[in-house]
Amino acid sequence: MIRRRFLQIAGAGCLAHATAQAGELQTDNGLFLDQDRLQSRNGNRSTVACQQGIVCSSQPLASQAGLDILQAGGNCIDAAIGTNAMLGLTEPGSNGMGGDLFAIVWIEEDQSLYGLNASGRAPYDWNLDAAASLGMTSIPRNSPLSWSVPGCVSGWGLLQERFGEFSLAECLQPAIAYARSGFPISPIIAGQFNFDARKFPSLASVYQPDGRVLRYGDIFKNPGLAASYEAIARSGPAAFYEGEIAERIVAKSRELGGRMSLRDLRDHEANWVQPVSSNYRGWDVWEIPPNGQGIAALQILNILENFEIGKLRPNSAEHLHLFVEAKKMAFEDRAQYYADMDFSEVPVEWLISKEYAKRRAAQINPRHARQHVAYGDPQLDSDTVYLTAADGRGNMISLIQSTYSRFGSSICPQGVGFAMQNRGRAFSLDPRHRNKLEPHKRPFHTIIPAFMTREGRPVMSFGVMGGDFQPQGHAQVVMNMIDFGMSPQQAGDQPRVSHSGSSSPWGAKSTAAGQLKFEHGMDPRVKLALAQMGHGVLPGVGAHGGYQAIWRLERPLRYFGGSDPRKDGVAVGY
Repeated sequence: MIRRRFLQIAGAGCLAHATAQAGELQTDNGLFLDQDRLQSRNGNRSTVACQQGIVCSSQPLASQAGLDILQAGGNCIDAAIGTNAMLGLTEPGSNGMGGDLFAIVWIEEDQSLYGLNASGRAPYDWNLDAAASLGMTSIPRNSPLSWSVPGCVSGWGLLQERFGEFSLAECLQPAIAYARSGFPISPIIAGQFNFDARKFPSLASVYQPDGRVLRYGDIFKNPGLAASYEAIARSGPAAFYEGEIAERIVAKSRELGGRMSLRDLRDHEANWVQPVSSNYRGWDVWEIPPNGQGIAALQILNILENFEIGKLRPNSAEHLHLFVEAKKMAFEDRAQYYADMDFSEVPVEWLISKEYAKRRAAQINPRHARQHVAYGDPQLDSDTVYLTAADGRGNMISLIQSTYSRFGSSICPQGVGFAMQNRGRAFSLDPRHRNKLEPHKRPFHTIIPAFMTREGRPVMSFGVMGGDFQPQGHAQVVMNMIDFGMSPQQAGDQPRVSHSGSSSPWGAKSTAAGQLKFEHGMDPRVKLALAQMGHGVLPGVGAHGGYQAIWRLERPLRYFGGSDPRKDGVAVGY
């Protein structure tokens, strides 16, 4: 009862924002009121409030690097680049220059949102015939054949060129300094560094220096990464796509039988795109259109809008049943339709339409899980980092970056200090599939930044890292805040459920009702009730995703940051 009372208070506050012209978010005690953490098994952080600027990331040194840039006069774009560069050093299993990047940016002066797709494409010399000649039924994980061109550095370049106040050299300086001097690694990162050096010799040369596995608290230095950052600081993105870094990438590809060429790297370009949105109970939720999976979150929310979620108990069997059934429908569409829109027609407007969502919602049985879900007829594993930043001028950025699997392909070109991604694994080798492997094509992508506005004004930048879980995480966060009235921190602290077993864009088919896996803190009676409804319930617990968010209030401008306790990170501001 105590906890429910806190949610009612916070809920009144959240919904007050919908009607207050000035954007005030009030509770009985003023602003957000977090749940009593002494009563909770999950809430262990407070929402961070500040005025001049804020950075939220999954690693303390990375958040601090971004904050230092803000306090030195940079804007949130500069801070995001600096934070991302530091994450490439301090969380290298999840991201880095060898991976891709997506972002959604709010520029206060323009009163506009901008989307950035900095994902790379397959090599020109890599296609279905070449894969068939090698006897492949899927693209191998730890091979240069899984490489697509890394887009991260091109994304930094476009962001800095269009919106940055600082130079790339200034943004990269904190990461360069720490790469040279070293930093003590956390328990989470120590676990990432514990791999078999015999299987991954080039990876071990960087992350197991002197042939030993680093432990929690050991100092890690990465002089190769420092040198790569310094080259980009001097020459910009061209150092990566045309200079010595490019040559080393191609040399490693040739050494191991890959297909990447200097032309592939030289011809790469990131693109500004128009974010797409759907309205959920008066709040506009924004995502990047395909080749990513962001619209799956919009599809889930559109379906759930047909039910009175706010009248249900959070994480009750009734609530989670509806969520999972909506997810299953969205993911079958994801498997069938999502692909590079330069190669295939993707019916985005229909997929995120209210009419289509209403049809899908009518197919949900409120008491029983569907054992088979087909994709609709629209008629024409993963390691990632997410960060968000905002500045005193009202600008905000939602940015996500990844190498796909942990350490990507687990292959490091000589001397560069980072691993190459294996995003090319997400291509299908089925010649009939929209997401089939083709030269210079972008693969299906899992990483998705998100943003929320109301009546044209920015409300929240947020994201939930974690591969296939990301659309599920976005939907759960939005429900927690809009339907259940939680603060930004509470919305991330809540126990999560993850559904697996849907069809995939790379060809895997669904497995009946799929499987549910729950985090610690979920009521065992809920698990039993869901099993009785026909859901597959997996034993044990697991941590699902990693969340960061900034909620914004106006008149005067204020920011409220939440950071996921499942990760090492923090929200910091001033």
